[in-house]
Amino acid sequence: MTDHHIGMIVPSSNLTMETELPRMLREREAVLPEDRFVFHSSRMRMQHVTPEQLRAMNAQTERAALELADARPDVVATACLVAIMAQGPGHHCTAEAEITGVLRSQGAQAPVVSSAGALLDGIKALGAGRVAIITPYMKPLTRLVADYIEDAGIEVVDALSLEVPDNLAVARLDPADLRDHWRRLDLSRADALVLSACVQMPSLPSLQPVEDAAGLPVLSAAAATAYRILTELDLPTFVPGAGSLLSGGVPCPAAA
Repeated sequence: MTDHHIGMIVPSSNLTMETELPRMLREREAVLPEDRFVFHSSRMRMQHVTPEQLRAMNAQTERAALELADARPDVVATACLVAIMAQGPGHHCTAEAEITGVLRSQGAQAPVVSSAGALLDGIKALGAGRVAIITPYMKPLTRLVADYIEDAGIEVVDALSLEVPDNLAVARLDPADLRDHWRRLDLSRADALVLSACVQMPSLPSLQPVEDAAGLPVLSAAAATAYRILTELDLPTFVPGAGSLLSGGVPCPAAA
């Protein structure tokens, strides 16, 4: 049995990433008990999803990465998708490189993944060139997310904004509501559906039911982050009941 130590950088008001990611990997442990997962988090202050607070939060990245370096994790995930995407196309590469540099300066060799980069990787791994997305953001931030995804060569055919600016309120949204929300989207040209383009909006209980009902692959930012963590650990990308991306049969483009 092997323990894998996962470091997470999360917004101070995030309640979901430290819930959904461990839950996915605990469910994996139930069927693949040879691997266990241990989580270590560092938090950056942010209460409201506004451009100003997102910039202020990003300025805390070095401190958060230094704290995780001391724990010598096996992989580090930075988990605020919109904070990265709001900085402009391709910024996940910059953010990942910054965290990697801090870790290396302290002798920590963990690879770094971001929820923003993981979502793009997950969409591409599914072979999807066109997606529809659901976000909890106000419409201008949803537009930034859509633009970011499209800059990576993936067309966003439709988007639904739930318009909840308070980050704690986002965490308290009922994931079961997504089983109705997705029906408000035009999926006629979509290859896949991003049920939650936000690591704070809960979606895990609805991933498989919506995929079964919609008849196309369904993923979330959290599921994509789990997928990239598993690929970085060189483990099978399998989580039961979490959609096609985590079925164990989807190779990661970054690892190919």
